Amino acid sequence: MNSPAVTVVQLQLVLGEEELLVERAVHAALQAARLADPAADLTRVRVAELTPPELAELVSPSLFAEGRVVVLEAAQDAPQEIADAVMSYAAAPAEGVSLVVLHSGGGRGKAAKALPAALRKAGASVVECARITRPAEREAFVRNEIRQAGGRTDPEAVATLIDAVGSDLRELAAAAAQLVSDSDGKVTEETVRRYHRGRADVTGFAVAEKAVVADTAGALEQLRWAMQLGVPHVLVADALADAVRTVAKVAGAGRADPMRLSSELGMPTWKVRRAMSQSRGWRAEGIAEAMRVVAEVNADVKGVAADPDYALERAIMRIAAAHRLGN
Repeated sequence: MNSPAVTVVQLQLVLGEEELLVERAVHAALQAARLADPAADLTRVRVAELTPPELAELVSPSLFAEGRVVVLEAAQDAPQEIADAVMSYAAAPAEGVSLVVLHSGGGRGKAAKALPAALRKAGASVVECARITRPAEREAFVRNEIRQAGGRTDPEAVATLIDAVGSDLRELAAAAAQLVSDSDGKVTEETVRRYHRGRADVTGFAVAEKAVVADTAGALEQLRWAMQLGVPHVLVADALADAVRTVAKVAGAGRADPMRLSSELGMPTWKVRRAMSQSRGWRAEGIAEAMRVVAEVNADVKGVAADPDYALERAIMRIAAAHRLGN
């Protein structure tokens, strides 16, 4: 018997392509339905494989009034007749049925493209699942994951965790939850490095951080460790390029408030502050030379150089030499 205290959303639009967020939205819809009816059933089907009669059957109320969650996948590929059928159903959704429409936000046909707006107009509950691509968005995601798990953190720890784990949201979410559990809730940079030792330094982050301040010995030591751990050469080269470009952007902006520069350059404030510190001692000719170095080493590690290990070592030494230009 359905609980009168629980309201099941009859119509939901999950909009976007971020897989983890989409799956969480589907799971939340199913959990809500099962709070009302523990026997609620889940059916998932791609719209391109449906016919209007099949859709009508899926969303028809059960004879015994069991709860049902119907998930329409890839609604952006819906042909005209299915899009029309979904919009027709949305005007009068069935009791006890929760229809969840997954839509990327695009669409091949006119009807498929118009589906999100039509569902909104019909009163659908909307869950935004836009793909997370910008660094600031990824950092916000990690902060929220830690907060949701009952922890607290700071910008440096968040950045280190992303450097350690990478950009995959599932891995970031799992790592965030594990760190909160293992650290009594306080996730610091030291905590991340302690629990991800061997990963936090293998993306090239530590190599690049030392290289751009001309700490040649430190950068080479980090590089040798990374190579022993089997870090792909291209990741180290990418980290060097990113660090040099960041220093170039911040140095080129001149003296300014980090908050304002953060907005102008599209970087998190902590990264601007770090780059402002790293840019001390750099001159225009040195930055130009360092830019050439990272462009060359990028090609070297992708097959131009016979020995990519040596190419990276040489690039670090050349960046240090570039740091001295003009001084």
